[in-house]
Parts: sequence; structure tokens; C-alpha cells
Amino acid sequence: MMTILLPLVGSFLITVAFMPALIRYFRARHEGQMIREEGPSWHEKKSGTPTMGGLLYMIAIVVMTLATSWIVQPHHVLPTTWILLFILVLYGGLGAWDDSIKLFHHQNEGLKAWQKMLGQIVGALILFWVYTHEQLPMALHVPGFGDWTMSGWYALFIIVWLVGFSNAVNLSDGLDGLVSGLASIAFAAYGVVAFQQHQLNIAIFCFAVVGGLLGFLIFNHKPAKIFMGDTGSLALGGALAAVAILLHHELSLLWIGLVFVIETASVILQVASFKLTGKRIFLMSPIHHHFEMLGWSEWKIDFTFWGIGLVTAVSGVWVMLAN
Repeated sequence: MMTILLPLVGSFLITVAFMPALIRYFRARHEGQMIREEGPSWHEKKSGTPTMGGLLYMIAIVVMTLATSWIVQPHHVLPTTWILLFILVLYGGLGAWDDSIKLFHHQNEGLKAWQKMLGQIVGALILFWVYTHEQLPMALHVPGFGDWTMSGWYALFIIVWLVGFSNAVNLSDGLDGLVSGLASIAFAAYGVVAFQQHQLNIAIFCFAVVGGLLGFLIFNHKPAKIFMGDTGSLALGGALAAVAILLHHELSLLWIGLVFVIETASVILQVASFKLTGKRIFLMSPIHHHFEMLGWSEWKIDFTFWGIGLVTAVSGVWVMLAN
């Protein structure tokens, strides 16, 4: 139980204890989120809300993952733990760079798309190097059909998965508390699977993430006192994809992260439809804004999407453990 409780509680307490000071710091410096002009008009009142809150829960995750790992397995932190922390910090660092540009220039445009993608690809390739070093299976696990050997093509898969899901989580971060809740559910699901597979180092990491996010949600639910920013969302998406890969349940993320997939698909369909036909499918994309335009409150959207995430997480864990 210590594998679960220590990182969970420790990460939660660190985040809750230091977040008020971080919020005061950003407010004192008048550094807050610039709201997109093309977003819902009523989101303008959120302009100026402190962002980059992901920095703190990332620190909490790193501290508690390493501390718990050293307690459970003294003086021996596994390479897979280091690569998970590396992906978290690298992708979070890219997001922090992006956020800082927006704050410094008081705009909503940060890093260029190619700059962000280059950093994401480098991180994915380093993950692949560790993956091969640990002699993990170069095969894609397809539920019900077994493993599909991919050899070197697995490197391309890792790149697609990390870049795709880091951006998917980032696109979903448009409502107070939405991603905090969804990511907590997804990481908890993978934490249970890791624990059952006796991959304790991955379980420790997952529950440290859950603890940090639950602590952050106290300050991030509507009305949010602070946003996670690209700092937090890119880090979460990259780490979530890395966890699914290291557990050898890669494709399960399409189901456990179904809301993230739908959010991304809504953007792709909206853009494609408008360019091809001049018509929009949704009132606004990503799809959480569509429901806002229909008159749903942020709380209603949050609870609905969290509910979907919980159903897919529970059913996904059941399938993974059954296989």
C-alpha cells in the first residue's frame, strides 16, 4: 500500500501547501493567461488568471516519485522511472517555454509549431532508446489478437503516440478543471494496471501524478485560481503516452483517453470540413466549446466528460487485467 499511498499523499500535500504562494507570486507580477480571441466571449473574464501551475505539481511528482522509489528499492531507481520523469520534465519544459513567451509578450501565441514538435520528437526518440536498452518488446499489443511485431517501426509509433497525445491533452485544456480530472482518472487506471503487473516503479509514478493533480484541482476547478498552462498539459499528455507504452498496453490509451481523442478529432473534423465545404460541423471546437455554445455550464461539461473518462478507465482496466 505504501507504493500507492506515499506518492499519492505526498504529491497532494506538496501541491496544496505551495500552490497559494505560487498564485500570489504570479498575481504580484501581474502575469496571467491571455485568452484566445476566437474562444467563447464569456471566457474573457478569465484573462489575467495566473498560469503555469503545472510547474508545481511537476515538482511534486518528481520529488515523490524519486523519494518513494528510493524507499521501496533503496539506491536503485530503474531506467524506466528516469525516462518517465524525463518525458514529464522535457514536455513540461517545452510548455513552460511556450507559456513564458505568451506571458512576456502578452499574447496567446508562443512557440512555433515546428519548434514544439521538434522537442517532442527528440523526447520520443530518447524514450525509444531507453525502451530498446531495456530490451522491451518491439511489438504493438492488440487486445484479443496478441502482439504485432514492428521492429524499427516501433520508433515511429512512439513518436506518433507521444506527439499526438501530448497535443491531445493540450487541446482539451480549455475549461476549468477539465484536464485535471480527466488525467487523474487516466493515470489512476494505469497505476492500478502497473501495480497488478508488479511494475511498482510505474505505479509509483502514476499515483504521484494523481496526487499532484488532485491537489491542483482544488485551485483549478471553476472558478479557477490558476491554470496548468501548456506547462502542465503537454507534460501530462507525453507522460500518459509513455506510461501506456512502458506497460505494453499502448492502444488502450485510445479508450482510456477517449475524451482526449474525441477532443482532437473534433478539431480535425472542424478544420477539414471548413476547408473542404466552407461549413462547420460544430458550433466551436474543441468539442467542449461546442457544448458551451449550446448553453451547458462548465461544471456540467466537466462532470459529463469526467463521467465518460471514469467509465472508459474502469472498463479499460478490466480488459487489460483480463488479458
